[in-house]
Amino acid sequence: MSPATLTISDRIQKQLDDLTRAERQLAHSILENYPASGLGPLSALAKDAEVSVPTVARMVQKLGFSGYPEFQAELREELKAKAKNPIAKHETWTDAAPSEHLLNRFTEAVIDNIRHTLGQIDPSEFDRACEIVADTDHHLYIVGGRITHTLAEYLFLHMQVIRGRITHIQSTSNAWPHYLLDVKKDDVFIVFDMRRYENNTLKLAELAHAKGARVILFTDQWRSPVHQFAEVSFSSRIIAPSAWDSAATPLLLLETMISTVQGLTWGDTKDRMETLEDMFDQTKLFRKFT
Repeated sequence: MSPATLTISDRIQKQLDDLTRAERQLAHSILENYPASGLGPLSALAKDAEVSVPTVARMVQKLGFSGYPEFQAELREELKAKAKNPIAKHETWTDAAPSEHLLNRFTEAVIDNIRHTLGQIDPSEFDRACEIVADTDHHLYIVGGRITHTLAEYLFLHMQVIRGRITHIQSTSNAWPHYLLDVKKDDVFIVFDMRRYENNTLKLAELAHAKGARVILFTDQWRSPVHQFAEVSFSSRIIAPSAWDSAATPLLLLETMISTVQGLTWGDTKDRMETLEDMFDQTKLFRKFT
């Protein structure tokens, strides 16, 4: 994505690592309710983020703007451009519901999340992560949190078919340190950590990294503190019109990774799938209609 096409949200995310603590707090506040958070007076934005007015002024300049008025002008231009977008002009996603219906508003939010997320991801980095995951010379560990364990389990079930030497760590258990006993250098950890970042997950990633493991992180647009230990991080936009965040974008990335790794390992994976199907037949797990 060229600088000319970067949104203010994109600029903030690219600058996250270079911001001070107060500026990072402000950045999270802006992204939390983007773009509405930047449309009010400078003092209101500072108050909502619980930072000083000079902090807002400094960060606006770090983002490449001469001042707050230019920042707001650019934000309004983004909103105008969005109104011209074919997706935004589409009146409804389901003709049976009005445009303001949650089915349509939620769909628009998810598509916007996907568009912004894919615009931030380097395809070569994604390919490199998939190659790391496909390397069966090293053990693969997968771990999620209180909510994200569902994503971890989904990935684990597929990877268990695709490759051997894989472990699903139950991060909510007091026994998770036991898993670290056998971790070797260059083993791989796939970690899921979305906002309300969990202390257990951070400590596990820190200890795994200290043992020489390679960490691949799936996180949100604000980025988990696990980021500091990750070799590759994928930040997904997760905001939706709901009390809960949306898992649609990280799930898209996961399914793409599953498909890519399957392709990289297809010779062995095909044999594993045939063996598994034979066991399914023997145990009569699934109904057959022929």
